[in-house]
Amino acid sequence: MGAQCLAVAPPPMNAPTALNTLLSQAAEPVRLREIPYNYTSFSDREIVIRLLGERGWDLLQTLRAERRTGRSARMLYEVLGDIWVVQRNPYLVDDLLDNPRRRGQLVDALKHRLSEVQKRRTPDSDLPRDQLVGELTGLVGDAVAASIPSSATWPPCAARPRACCAGSRPRTTSSSTACRACRT
Repeated sequence: MGAQCLAVAPPPMNAPTALNTLLSQAAEPVRLREIPYNYTSFSDREIVIRLLGERGWDLLQTLRAERRTGRSARMLYEVLGDIWVVQRNPYLVDDLLDNPRRRGQLVDALKHRLSEVQKRRTPDSDLPRDQLVGELTGLVGDAVAASIPSSATWPPCAARPRACCAGSRPRTTSSSTACRACRT
């Protein structure tokens, strides 16, 4: 008599979870970082403080507690993410300095996002909150103006971390081979 093969269901791998528990968890995903393009070890708090100062972080925290739809917050975080990427990448800085048209497109896109946040303001319904949003968008607008390089506003050597302002010779600390224009 041959061995008879019985089909036995394998034991469950995980403990059964109620469907309503899974649905309640999926309703509100936890975002550890809201600033896009942040692949650094800096937290959102550190980036906001670097770009906007302590007051900017306080305003964000206050408004985050009252968040309604989150659209304006996402647009502000996108602007901060774009600024952060440009500041952290010397190749992007060089590209924006070498291509004024591309720089203009980036600044226009950032200003467009800020204007969309301004359009969403509601001074009639909640004046104190609206004043906070206005102050925060002002800080972000100042950060855009200060952070996106232009040859008119940035000193040449600080703006070009890969080469001296003459562009023909790499930076050096030797005084005999230093750039004559900037002495670096």
